Formats: sequence, structure tokens, C-alpha cells
Amino acid sequence: MMSSKKDETQSKILEATWKLLESGDYQSVHMAHIAKKAGVSRQAVYLHFKTRAELLNATTRYIDTVKDVDLRFGPTREATEGIDRLEKFISAWVDYIPEIYGVARALIALRDTDEAARDAWDDRLNSLKSGCDKTIKALKKDGELTETLSVSKATDALWALISIHSWEQLVLGCKWSQKQYKDYLIASAKKILVNIKV
Repeated sequence: MMSSKKDETQSKILEATWKLLESGDYQSVHMAHIAKKAGVSRQAVYLHFKTRAELLNATTRYIDTVKDVDLRFGPTREATEGIDRLEKFISAWVDYIPEIYGVARALIALRDTDEAARDAWDDRLNSLKSGCDKTIKALKKDGELTETLSVSKATDALWALISIHSWEQLVLGCKWSQKQYKDYLIASAKKILVNIKV
């Protein structure tokens, strides 16, 4: 029973942090405001999360759990060919961006002046880069990776290509559809990363 109440309180805190990040009122993402939004004491927040950085990191991972990121990216891991994995990885990521954009935008806005937000954003970027690395290694294993880039540089290139800033500029700024953006990314990634056989 105690564990269930503890889990319930923790979920309330994570949900409140998530809502505050998405609200656009970035200055409200502090322990006191989070406690108020969650309907718990500030002490309760600190009992569950020792630091704000720990809370923000836990929130981004909680979002991934709620949104079932493992299921979304499952087809990527199941792909048996490198090029297929590349397409599925990009497709899953592009479909996920709109759902996490509010929180990502908040962390990006806060990261220059807020160490906890920077840590949470870096944690998510590193997770995305790990997915890029596995995708590039699958291309390499199949002999499909361009000879002009090492695995490390190709990982960097894919990571930069699929950045949220790119989606923001083309989908929100230039009004591209999700499909147009996805098709563009996949075609661009193939041109940059895949070995063209003559």
C-alpha cells in the first residue's frame, strides 16, 4: 500500500512537471511551483527527487514511458537491413517530434541559464544520438555506409540532420507537412550516408 501511494505521488509530480514544461511558462518550472501544481508539499517533491536536475531527467524519461517510445521504435530494432533501419528510425523519430515538442522547446529555452534543464536536454540528445549510432552501425554492417564518412562522423551527421530545430524550421516555419518533411529527411540521409553503387 505504501509503495502504491509513493508511486501515485511520484506520478503526480512528474505529470505536473510535464504540464508546466509544456505550458510555455518556463519560469514556473521550479520545485515550489511543481509541488503546488501536483497538489503536494515541496518536501514531498524533494523526498522523491533530490534535485531539480533529477526531476527534469525523470520527467523526460517518464514521457517516453507514457508515450511508449520502445513500441514506437520497435520496427527500427527489428529491421534486418541497414537502409530499412535508417528509414524506420527517421520515420519513428519524425512522428514522435510533435508529441514532445512542447517539452523540448522548454528545455531548449532554459538550457543556457538553467543547468538542470541543460542536463535533461543533454540526456535526451544523447539518447537520440545512441539511436543514430546503432542505425549507422547497421548500415556499416551491411556494407551500405558511404566510404567518405567514419561511423562516428556519420552518426554526427544523422544526429544533426534529424534535429528538432530542423523540424521546427521546416514544419512549423515553412509549413511543410509531416510527410513532406519525413520524405525529405529520408532522401537526404540516404544521399549523405549511403554508399552509391555504380
